[in-house]
Amino acid sequence: MDVVYASLDRRPGTRPAPADEADEAAEALAALWAHAGPGDGLEHARARVEPGRIDLLLFLLPPPPGPGAAADPARRAADLLARCHRGSAALSLRYLPPVPAPAPGPPGR
Repeated sequence: MDVVYASLDRRPGTRPAPADEADEAAEALAALWAHAGPGDGLEHARARVEPGRIDLLLFLLPPPPGPGAAADPARRAADLLARCHRGSAALSLRYLPPVPAPAPGPPGR
């Protein structure tokens, strides 16, 4: 299992009320699960609201073998987060778009 840290920066002017932080984290997790597909390998996720951002820990299963399977966990997490941000009105209104994952480098040595 791979664990990937990600975060989304809050849009300027949008701040949660202290009592709403748990609801905001739960809403972000619900959006993740709603947009995750079998190829993402999302097994578990955690969210924590911080000043100016939301932090996410994504626990990913290894991808199934086969052509077209994205093996890099950071890439899979970035793709899932971007898809989730595009598809969730709550996330897209509250947070800036995620920073794209870096392009894959040369194969390991």
